[in-house]
Amino acid sequence: MTVLLYIVGIVLFLIGISISIGLHELGHLTPAKKFGVKVTHYMVGFGPTVFSFRRGETEYGIKAFPLGGFIAMPGMYPPLKATTRRAGTASGEDAQHATDAAGSDHLGDVATETAGRPRRQRRGRLFENTMADARDFSNQEIDPGEEHRTFYALNVPKRLVVMFSGPLVNLVLGIIIMAISLIGIGITTPTTTVQTVVECAVPASEAAQRPADQRKSCQDDDPLTPAWEAGIKPGDDITSVAGVSTDSWDELSSVIKDHAGERVDVSFTRDGHSQSVNVPIIAHESARVDDSGKPMMNADGTPQTVTEGFFGVGPVQERQPLPLNEFPGAVWDQVSGVFHAIVTLPVKLIDIAEVATGSKERDAEGLVGMVGVGRIAGEIVSTDKFQIMDKAQLGLGMLGSLNIFLFAFNMIPLLPLDGGHIAVGLYEGARRQINKFRGRGKIGPFDTARLLPLTYVVIALMLCMTALLVYVDLVKPVTLDAIFNSG
Repeated sequence: MTVLLYIVGIVLFLIGISISIGLHELGHLTPAKKFGVKVTHYMVGFGPTVFSFRRGETEYGIKAFPLGGFIAMPGMYPPLKATTRRAGTASGEDAQHATDAAGSDHLGDVATETAGRPRRQRRGRLFENTMADARDFSNQEIDPGEEHRTFYALNVPKRLVVMFSGPLVNLVLGIIIMAISLIGIGITTPTTTVQTVVECAVPASEAAQRPADQRKSCQDDDPLTPAWEAGIKPGDDITSVAGVSTDSWDELSSVIKDHAGERVDVSFTRDGHSQSVNVPIIAHESARVDDSGKPMMNADGTPQTVTEGFFGVGPVQERQPLPLNEFPGAVWDQVSGVFHAIVTLPVKLIDIAEVATGSKERDAEGLVGMVGVGRIAGEIVSTDKFQIMDKAQLGLGMLGSLNIFLFAFNMIPLLPLDGGHIAVGLYEGARRQINKFRGRGKIGPFDTARLLPLTYVVIALMLCMTALLVYVDLVKPVTLDAIFNSG
């Protein structure tokens, strides 16, 4: 049964990512058709076609490997005569390059670029024949009289809309999934109701020196906690401390920490009846943690400590909707975190390479490839450590993060990614404005064939990255337990 559930988890992940990629490509397809561009193919996946049908001039289908997708549009690269013209031709509009055509996406939009013949033919120029063949392939489905329906015939603003709409779909989808997870299902939140009462208070530095089997049990000479001595019981709901109303666990914890070494009144309700006790809040040495909850260490490897008030209770955890006013902050944290991860991608890849060579241990919070994410999805569904709602939230969180990653990754300003097409489009628009200002009139589109060598380098690097991650995910996988233990 566990193996079956594991497989179900992987299948659900593949379905989720395929839907995300399909919607991404739909984001490109919809405005392209709206603007009159001839779209010949809409495919989700790579490799052999498993299923397809034709509606109008477009073939829609699913391919064997559901980790990418593409749409194909004639005129991804403008003909040589178009790049050298001065003033409008068939469409009378600007011309430039296409996106997602004559190729395929990797994780949503890593297209295989094609390019064309250079402005001036030079004997022995590298890639010359390849660019010429690619240009011919890109324009082979343009029928006579359809030049105005090519992608390069669109003006710059329309091309930017087509290029940006795909990543935008992933961003919106990621935010919607986050809203379902955080607001719809809710997040596990500590409350002011007591779950556990700690018997004794042992300073962190002293606890670290004890044998491992004694760290979680009290010794005869250990001081008792104020809550234990006051007779606080599980189920009690603490309503105020030192006269300060405690409507949340954060407020309760903050007041207790601020009254170290003082005697205060603690009010609580038990079985519907209000009670109050006067107790000393002891000054307790505890481990210092960072914003993510990880213990902070000194240079010598010993834990850093901080002295603060300690009462000795643990809260009941309840699932509560994230307040609406906190949701934008959660989205910002997620998006900015993904962009930061992409900026530091080269460093993370070096770490993965060291893991692959056996010189470094796998970081549970480091880079994970699609194979690794699929394995984690299988573990989420098959494990018996979480309730159904917890599993659903973990899965949604993973899928939401993946969509935001697709948005951020595709915005990298390098071809063949959408961000590269957007960068070229912005350059094209700026170049046209400059020529207009100088009184030179309209000019042909930028010759994107010049960027083909760079495109090949980017594709090669992404293929190497993919191969490296697949290898490490197979031989040294990140497990669900490792992820939670690292947190």
